[in-house]
Amino acid sequence: MRADYTLPRLYLAQSLTGEIDLSREQAHYFGTVLRKRVGDRVRLFNARDGEWSAEVTAAERKSMRLSVVEQLREPYSVPDVRLLFAPIRKHRLATVLEKATELGIRTLQPVITDRTQFPTFNIERAQSQVMEAAEQTERLDLPDVMAPISLEQALQTDRTLIFADEAGGRAAALDTVKALNLPLDLLIGPEGGFTPAERDWVSACTNTHPVSLGPRILRADTAAISLLTLVQAIIGDWNTSA
Repeated sequence: MRADYTLPRLYLAQSLTGEIDLSREQAHYFGTVLRKRVGDRVRLFNARDGEWSAEVTAAERKSMRLSVVEQLREPYSVPDVRLLFAPIRKHRLATVLEKATELGIRTLQPVITDRTQFPTFNIERAQSQVMEAAEQTERLDLPDVMAPISLEQALQTDRTLIFADEAGGRAAALDTVKALNLPLDLLIGPEGGFTPAERDWVSACTNTHPVSLGPRILRADTAAISLLTLVQAIIGDWNTSA
């Protein structure tokens, strides 16, 4: 059965089998906001089980029970791309989390740099934001949202790293991405950019590719979206169908 994309979607971490009792918040959303009643269908999903249709079998003011009916899509993984980003002001950070989720990022890793102006990172809020984005964008999994780490910790990896160098990378991002393979890390700086010492440090690391994102200085959220778009279009999953 093909998924009916008009049906609302809900991410549930639990096994998508049998009868499922929704939380009070979820029941309120389906029952009060969306006005779902007994006999209506919804879609449930997670990375382990894929996407399933479910039918409302009981609906009260503060509770709702669903019966899982049939699988609509089998689980699949998004490309192994990790976004390393310095936390920025709240509304722009929300844009990064939402758009990166829509574009198919696998891991969101906050990184604290010398010029990071907003080092406090609310993981629970971020997880809620990516869950909402995943529900709206038809992906089957949620990005892993990690606790903040230092730039030094972020560079302690043997993964290939693309460094968005706002001061002028030595190569165009498009040409660099074409020459690379997954898995891949993308490093985006804070508002105000990296310090000269940080730039030299990152550029000197093994498996690091400093790149330019064009002739204009991009905001941190724009840079993250632009670079991830390039990666998905060239070596990611934009040329495949789920």
